[in-house]
Amino acid sequence: MDFFQTLMALLESTIRVSVPLIFAALAGLFTERAGVFDIGLEGKMLGAAFAAGAVAAVTGSVGAGLLAAVLISVLLSLVHGFASITQRGSQIVSGVAINFIVAGSTVILGEAWFRQGGRTPALSGDARFQTITFPFAEELRGVPIIGPIYADLLSGHFLLTYLAFAMVPISWWILYRTRFGLRLRAVGENPGAVDTAGISVIWMRYKAVICCGILCGFAGAYLSLAMNAGFVKGMTAGKGYIALAALIFAKWRPLNIMLACLLFGFLDAFAIRLQGNPLPLIGQVPVQLMQALPYILTVILLAGFIGKAIPPKAGGIPYVKER
Repeated sequence: MDFFQTLMALLESTIRVSVPLIFAALAGLFTERAGVFDIGLEGKMLGAAFAAGAVAAVTGSVGAGLLAAVLISVLLSLVHGFASITQRGSQIVSGVAINFIVAGSTVILGEAWFRQGGRTPALSGDARFQTITFPFAEELRGVPIIGPIYADLLSGHFLLTYLAFAMVPISWWILYRTRFGLRLRAVGENPGAVDTAGISVIWMRYKAVICCGILCGFAGAYLSLAMNAGFVKGMTAGKGYIALAALIFAKWRPLNIMLACLLFGFLDAFAIRLQGNPLPLIGQVPVQLMQALPYILTVILLAGFIGKAIPPKAGGIPYVKER
């Protein structure tokens, strides 16, 4: 029973940690399927987390915080789109620039506005998301195996948690069962043919980066309004890069993205669980090694188990309309 309780706690933590990864990886899926590589997922998540925490702290409304997160993230996505789509600049440089600018500006603005070392005030009540309890969760909690799974693993999460997992089939349906998705994937594979058919490649790519901004906004809002009670300096902690790795590991497929994010979330949750606890036959392990474990295993998985990942053919290539 102790093993089962430990496993349940680990799986619950896995779901909690995986949510921003799923949102960010799906965000990258839309842009990269359209031929726009986006290294700036980290920056958009961080900017959205700060906007959500700051606005929610001032207004006391979680809805206002979520809206601010989406708006800031979409704005940053449009900046990336203007630099890489309209101006045909380097998509990698644009994404990295967004990461650096946001990392610095959130600290500066946080200190200037709230005087708490770059943090926002702690959120409570209506200023942050509350967990959702399923019907009869408390009554079924005492039932062996089924009760804890229903009451703790399925119930008791935030609205954005359920939205993240719902976005997986929704994204699949949009990309593979709608005209918009067909055009989006065609733009990433053969933009010249799409342009010949009378469809604007530029506008389709802008639609893709807007979708990316919305999903990154959800990811950032989850970090500061649900997972934590406010914004903390550098709170994304590389999650945008892990999401990008999960996207490549999943070979740009929505269902595989969810599984990859759950895997990376499990590694992160497992590392947190082991911090300060000795390992069998090994003993005490340095905390720094346990904190680095998810990233080390990410590199190992990408290097040795992914196989050949083929990105969209037009990915990273600015489109120049033929005259």
